Amino acid sequence: MKIVVLTNGFVLVCRTYTIVDGHLHMTSVRCIRAWGTAQGLGQLVNGPTSDTRLDTMIPVVAAPLHSLVFNFDIVESAWASHI
Repeated sequence: MKIVVLTNGFVLVCRTYTIVDGHLHMTSVRCIRAWGTAQGLGQLVNGPTSDTRLDTMIPVVAAPLHSLVFNFDIVESAWASHI
């Protein structure tokens, strides 16, 4: 699982992440509407806080590769019930 940051302020959490033909292909995607953290985005590595707000899950999302700002791995067991 990963947190993916895209241009225009989109922060997503997804189950899988691959690059195909210049696009990011993500599955089981939820937009992180509000981080709900006191120590920044990295605090979500170990799961959402009680104040984290997630949008409804989207089964598959594709975004142009050039929109990727950065991404990082998250603890799957901490996020499994949220995705």
